[in-house]
Amino acid sequence: MTKLKICGLKSEDDISYANELKPDYIGFVFLQGRKRYVSPSHAAHLRELLDPSIPAVGVFVNEPLEHVISLAESGTIQMIQLHGQEDEAYLRTLRERCSKPVIKAFIIRTKEDIEKALFYPSDYLLLDNGLGTGEAFDWSLIREIDRPFFLAGGLHPGNASSAIELAHPYALDVSSGVETDGSKDYEKMKAFIHTVRTTVN
Repeated sequence: MTKLKICGLKSEDDISYANELKPDYIGFVFLQGRKRYVSPSHAAHLRELLDPSIPAVGVFVNEPLEHVISLAESGTIQMIQLHGQEDEAYLRTLRERCSKPVIKAFIIRTKEDIEKALFYPSDYLLLDNGLGTGEAFDWSLIREIDRPFFLAGGLHPGNASSAIELAHPYALDVSSGVETDGSKDYEKMKAFIHTVRTTVN
């Protein structure tokens, strides 16, 4: 069954929704200046309120390794998502010092972008249209991928089923598609999760 990640949680209400609806993963965004940014201390507080069975993914963009590792070692996050220009040397050092699974995000425009992504030795890939654009790319480009990947960009309850049937992702990753006026919307989250869990892949 396709898994799902609700990204960009930042409030106690968001955590309450997640605890009830049980997504497979949630995401905390640690990129300052983004509207979904959470500070390390606030993320730690939210993690304490989150159901222990739901892994929290930390989203980073060219973040110093020490900051990433400290959040992992403190238990604030259980997975690491890299959204910048982190090269293989960065990943190697991260793995030497931290055992958390790593997701590496790639912006997909062409088949060449996919080929580049496939060579990156992370545990998972995340294929996206851009950093938080809320728009989808051409999913037909990724029909033949044989590595586990998260599909992101432009997802919402109305197209989640189509995304699963066309792209066969390991997981769908949604943020703005389950929001209203910039805040997580319980009914949209519920509809998205229901759609994913009732779509046969």
